Amino acid sequence: MKIYIMRHGQAGMNAKTDEQRPLTEQGVAESLHMARWLAPQLDNGLGLAIHSNYLRARQTWQAISQVLPVPASVEESGDITPYGDPALVASYLTALAEQHDSILMVSHLPLVGYLVQMLSPAAGAPMFATSGLACIEWKEGKGDLLWLSGPHTIPLETI
Repeated sequence: MKIYIMRHGQAGMNAKTDEQRPLTEQGVAESLHMARWLAPQLDNGLGLAIHSNYLRARQTWQAISQVLPVPASVEESGDITPYGDPALVASYLTALAEQHDSILMVSHLPLVGYLVQMLSPAAGAPMFATSGLACIEWKEGKGDLLWLSGPHTIPLETI
């Protein structure tokens, strides 16, 4: 089973609170770029999508959902915000792994880096570009980071 972890797209700074920061046009474009690159890799579709309840993560999901396979279900979670508990989220994702062939989570730094480390300790806690995506293969209770890519590492002509 595969767990895809995505950092939200680039967000603007003009908002009353961190939770209300919207995506920029560049954030939407880069997120779509990554989704178009990911879509052909989702041969068996998408079992579950989970996104943070922060505006920029919700908007990232709304943008990328236009080009990805329709998931069996979509959840919005207040547990996957920037300073969410990586152990709690990792435990939740691994429990869900028994029910789904693939899961996509749209969240924030620093949680996404710590979560990769929790699921695949050998990978460490990588930095994610905005709209960056990681793929972890989860098998027999162990995770292996297969790749980590960002919008500036995927050439347009490959999509």
